[in-house]
Amino acid sequence: MENAKAVSTPLAAHFKPSSRHSPSNEAEKTNMSRVPYASAVGSLMYAMVCIRPDIAHAVGTRALECCEMDLEVSSWYLRGTSDLRLCFGGDKPTLVGYSDSDMAGDIDSRKSTSGYLIKFAGGAVAWQSKLQKCVALSTTEAEFIAITEACKELLWVKKFLQELGFVQDKYLLFCDSQSAIHLGKNSTFHSRFKHIDVRYHWIHDALDAKLLELAKVHTDDNGADMMTKVVPRGKFEACCEIAGLAITST
Repeated sequence: MENAKAVSTPLAAHFKPSSRHSPSNEAEKTNMSRVPYASAVGSLMYAMVCIRPDIAHAVGTRALECCEMDLEVSSWYLRGTSDLRLCFGGDKPTLVGYSDSDMAGDIDSRKSTSGYLIKFAGGAVAWQSKLQKCVALSTTEAEFIAITEACKELLWVKKFLQELGFVQDKYLLFCDSQSAIHLGKNSTFHSRFKHIDVRYHWIHDALDAKLLELAKVHTDDNGADMMTKVVPRGKFEACCEIAGLAITST
């Protein structure tokens, strides 16, 4: 990767992962078998899990299952951002979460992607980009499922920090979908969404117990946006800044 050319994002803005990009004939399969693909993906995943939330979407969904070129682009991106670090600080450490989804973003299955970003003391401490297990029938449903997953992670980190002595007045989970927030808060709205798996309604108990609060955030200020879809360079850099990623000198 030392000789790789640098790019500004882990995946090209026009990229749409699909099984049609996978090897389709014997010649292509033979050629692909010579590439240390699994090893390379494992290396990228190690970086993503530990310190690089900015490549979570590229690694965590089907984006890297498609072709060798996608793998190379992500490697080029890491080469160009090798001095990017997660930075923490501030006078009053605060725990906050961001949630987002990409409705029917997977071309083959039409499943949506859930993403969340959990921050503490200005830097990301937990993140995820994952294809949802069921096919959402609306944007509200996809966002609601994503909110529930983010809520569970936020409450786990909250409990861990409380055991270390970090307590704050309220815990906010931001989402850019007003309808999903309304669905989470208002039980009378549920008749239209009975088909959603029961486990996702766990969030209502958490909200009723005031364990956290849901809040609206503009999509431009939602750091989880890069977890669910390929975004333009400007938006991607803004998401990295929200996550606490910054260039530092070694």
